[in-house]
Amino acid sequence: MFRTLLIANRGEIAVRIIRTAKRLGLRTVAVYSDADRDAMHVRLADVAVPIGPAPARDSYLRADRIVAAALAAGADAIHPGYGFLSERTDLPQLCQQHGLVWVGPRVEAIATMGSKIEAKRLAVAAEVPVAPGYDGEDQTDERLAREAERVGLPVMIKASAGGGGKGMRPVHDAVGLRDALVAARREAEAAFGDGRLLIEKLIERPRHVEVQILGDKHGNLVHLFERDCSVQRNNQKLLEEAPAPNLSEQARQALHRHALQLGSRIGYDSVGTMEFMVDAKTEDIFFLEMNTRLQVEHTVTEEITGLDIVEWQLRVAAGEALPFKQEDIVCRAHAIQARLTAERADQGFRPDTGTIELWAPPTDVRIDSGVATGTAIGLHYDSLLAKVIAVGSDRDHAVAQLATALEQLTVLGPATNRAFLCDALRTADFAGARATTRLIGENWPNGWAFDPQDMTLARRMAALVVRIARGSPEQPSPWSGKSGFRVLGPGGRASVSHLTVENDNHAWAVMVAGDRDQFTITDGDGVLAVVARTTDKILVAQIGETTYRLPFAVDGHRVAIRARSVEASFEIRLTADAALESASTASSADPNNITAMMPGLLADVMVAEGEAVEAGQTVAVLESMKLFTDLKAVCAGRVIRVAAEKGKTVRAGQLIVSIEPANAVHS
Repeated sequence: MFRTLLIANRGEIAVRIIRTAKRLGLRTVAVYSDADRDAMHVRLADVAVPIGPAPARDSYLRADRIVAAALAAGADAIHPGYGFLSERTDLPQLCQQHGLVWVGPRVEAIATMGSKIEAKRLAVAAEVPVAPGYDGEDQTDERLAREAERVGLPVMIKASAGGGGKGMRPVHDAVGLRDALVAARREAEAAFGDGRLLIEKLIERPRHVEVQILGDKHGNLVHLFERDCSVQRNNQKLLEEAPAPNLSEQARQALHRHALQLGSRIGYDSVGTMEFMVDAKTEDIFFLEMNTRLQVEHTVTEEITGLDIVEWQLRVAAGEALPFKQEDIVCRAHAIQARLTAERADQGFRPDTGTIELWAPPTDVRIDSGVATGTAIGLHYDSLLAKVIAVGSDRDHAVAQLATALEQLTVLGPATNRAFLCDALRTADFAGARATTRLIGENWPNGWAFDPQDMTLARRMAALVVRIARGSPEQPSPWSGKSGFRVLGPGGRASVSHLTVENDNHAWAVMVAGDRDQFTITDGDGVLAVVARTTDKILVAQIGETTYRLPFAVDGHRVAIRARSVEASFEIRLTADAALESASTASSADPNNITAMMPGLLADVMVAEGEAVEAGQTVAVLESMKLFTDLKAVCAGRVIRVAAEKGKTVRAGQLIVSIEPANAVHS
C-alpha cells in the first residue's frame, strides 16, 4: 500500500476519501482553489496545497498543477473522486509519467468507456442490449437532425463524453430539435471539452437502474448489486436507493449479468458503474453508459453490503487481489440517499449561492458533507451540499428514516431542496416504488412550490425576529440606533415597527407591535397574535395552542429562517429606508430588461446594440454551478443596451441586455 494519498477533488467527496484514507493509516494531501482556502477538506487533510484561481478550469481541471502538488507534497498516489478529472485520461497519463499510483481503472478503459459512442459499440459486441439511436462520425447539426427524425421522436440528445446530466436534452417535437442540438453541444464542450453528440430513442416511462462493479488487477470481477436512481431533475439524480425496488428477479439477474459481461470484455480493474434504462412497463433493459469512477451514490451500496468502496478502490490500486467471491457478497438491508443541494426547487431547481448561516444536521443517520456553519457556497462548483443516507431492514423503514432525517435537518443561508425532497418521498409513486425519471414532471407539471401558508408564516416570523432583536440590548442588530424604533411608545403604549419585507422581488408591508413577549403582526394576510422569545438562534413562538421552535440567522438586513416546511431568506428594512432603496432600483423590474436571475459567469452574449430580436430569442447564456441557462427576450424589439460583457462574472439581478419593445410608443 502506498503511504501518502493526494485527493484531486473538493467538497463532500474529498472529505469522504480523506476519512477512509486516514482510517487506513495513510497521510492525506488536499488541493484547493482560491475559493476553497477555508474549506472543510482543506482543514481535515494532513497537508493542503493551493492549485489556482476559483474557476475549475484554472484549478481542479488542471492535471499539471495537481501532479505538481502531489510531487511537492511527497504523495505517491492520486484519487480523483468524481467529476472534474475523474474520467479524463490526462491525469492518469501524467501519473504514469511521474511514477504516481492512479486510483482508478486503466487509461484504456477510461478512454473507451468515457465515450458513450464507443461504449455503446462495445456493449453491442458484448451482447448487451442498447437503445436504438445514432452514434456516427458525422456530427453536423443537419445529420443529427435527420437521424433524430429517423429514430423517431421523442429522442434524447446526449454528450458523448462525460456524464452528470451535462449536455443532455430531451426532444419531443421537431420545432425544438435544432435549438436542443446547439444547447447540448455548447454544454458538452464547456463541461468536457468534447462537443460530440449521440441520439437515443427516448423511452417514455424509464427507470434509471445501475449496477456497481468492482474488479482488481488479477482478473477478478464482482458486482455489488444494483441501485435505482430514477428520481432526477435536469437529468441529475436526487434520490437513490439500493437494492432497486419493484423489480422482477429475472430483470435483476439480467442487469447483473449484463454489467459483468461488459466489465469482463474490457478487463475492468477498479470501481465502476454500468448504467441502464429499464422500461417501467415491459422491464426491457438498455445499456446507457459506464462511469469509470466512484459514483456520488456509492454510499447506499456500502450500506447494504458492509463494504467500504473507497477502501477497495485504494487496495485494488495498490495491487491487492479481492479476497471475496461473488457468492460471499450479500445484500443485508435497504438504503436510500437524498442529495441536498443549494438550489431553488421552487424556481426550476436553479442554483443558489450564499454563506451557510446555520448548519444543523441530524445525528442518527449517515451524513456525507463538506460544509458547516460559515461555509461559503459560490457559483463555480456543483450545487451539492451533502448526502443524507438512511438504512432500514426493509424499504419502508429506510424511507421513513430518511423522511425523519430531512425533517430534522436545518440549513439556513442559500436556498436548498430539502422541502422538495420531503415532498418527493411522500408522493404515491415513490412510496409505492413506482418512480420513473418522469416523477417530478408528473407530480408537479407546473413546477414544485412551497406551501404558501408556510411561506407566509416564515415571512411574518422573520419580521418578528427583527422586532425582538431590536428590543433586546444583548442582541445587537443592524437596526440598532434607528430613531424610528422605540421599545415603548408615548404613554407606555406598546411600540410599533413598520417594516418592509422583501423576497424574490416581492415586497410586503408588515407592522409588528408589542413589548416583552406579547406581539401582534399585521400585514396583507390579516392580524396574528404571537407570544414569542428568542434563545440561541431559535425563535420560540406560540400561535394559539401551537408552539413552534424556528431556527433563524441574521446577517445585516437579511434574516434567514425555517418555518415548518420553508427555509427562506428575507431582506427587512424600516419602511422609509426600503422606499428610498426601491426608488433607486425600480428600473430593474422592467420585464424588457434581461437580468441575471442568479450569480454566474456570462458564457455568451449573442446580440449587439441596435440589433432586432424576436420574442423567445436567446440573447445571452449564463453559467452557474456547472449549469447553463439561456436568457431570452420576452418580446420582439430592438436591443438598446448591452450592459455586461461575455466572460465576466455577474451578480444576481444585474442587467445584461435591455430591449425596447417593437410596439413602444415614442412621444
